[in-house]
Amino acid sequence: MTDLFFYGTLRYRPLLELVLSEPGVSLDMVSADLPDHQVYEVQDQPFPMILPAPGQSASGVLVRGLTVRQIERLNYYEGGFDYDLRPMTFYVSSAQEVEAQVFFPKEGVWTPGDVWNLDAWARDWGELTLHAASEVMAFYGRLSPAEIAKNFRPIRVRAAARIAAAARTPNPHHDVVRDVLVEQHNRGYLNYFAMDDIVLRHRRYDGSMSDSLNRAALMTGQASVILPYDPQRDRVLIVEQFRAPVFMIGDPAPWMWEAVAGMIDPGETPEQAALRELREEAHLEARALESAGKAYSSSGSSAEFVHLFVALAEIVEEISAGGLLSEGEDIRSRILSFDTLMALIDREEIKDLPLLSLAHWLARHRERLRG
Repeated sequence: MTDLFFYGTLRYRPLLELVLSEPGVSLDMVSADLPDHQVYEVQDQPFPMILPAPGQSASGVLVRGLTVRQIERLNYYEGGFDYDLRPMTFYVSSAQEVEAQVFFPKEGVWTPGDVWNLDAWARDWGELTLHAASEVMAFYGRLSPAEIAKNFRPIRVRAAARIAAAARTPNPHHDVVRDVLVEQHNRGYLNYFAMDDIVLRHRRYDGSMSDSLNRAALMTGQASVILPYDPQRDRVLIVEQFRAPVFMIGDPAPWMWEAVAGMIDPGETPEQAALRELREEAHLEARALESAGKAYSSSGSSAEFVHLFVALAEIVEEISAGGLLSEGEDIRSRILSFDTLMALIDREEIKDLPLLSLAHWLARHRERLRG
């Protein structure tokens, strides 16, 4: 049995129970303080860190009597964040000294920010963290903490996408609680994208339940897709890059002409992501964004949800070194007249579906935008 002190996100009871895999378990918890320490935000991250701070006191909870299995699960979850357990001396509410262990960040990994606040974190990041932790812990015993850590960003992107999906308008003719029965759900694969498979039954239009269906889905996130358009010059800008899936299926032309696109980060709006991707991939600043629709890109196989935009901008220069090297991107751009773009589409030389959708939207709104 081991006693641990929690000062950060694991003070959030739903998260602690998820990591321990024992919802509603009776835990021996008591308020405690670690003297001469303080809890700080981590810059650009949705979790805190604890550091020595003479004269300060870090508040938290002491959880007593954790089992070997519970400690292993906690080590797995925290290990991906570059945290290590250390023995320390704490004070409980009665001013009694107790010995316990605490997760400390490895030196030099994170940069501290302001003093951290649990309530503010729970409001802004609690739900997203629960979704992300559910995906992380599904791979306990299958992947190492290091393998999990390298995929934190896409895990959080998918978590934010799940929250956004749940907030969309329900279908008044179907109740997913009543009309979909999940028999088995497995998180089968984790990388930049993830793959889940499921066995389910759903209500048919005649009122009966279907037979069991075994299906798989590519789990991604939300993306912004943008076609830059210069109304004064009546021209667009498209980008080209190598696409591994197109190569993997055997297509001899895996360098694709596309619209500018990128995943929406947690805490980012689709519009903010669109403006960021325009700068990164095309070196463009938009003076306005026109919403051109939002939809699932391939609902039979993928969970990706795209937000389509036409960006009004001054288009005068092509580039040959767009994108971020840190993300393995190698992107060049091409300026086309609107008529040339539509001619390429008519000759079926454009294979990117979002670009096709945006071009047809622009065809219907082009006179208004030029006016």
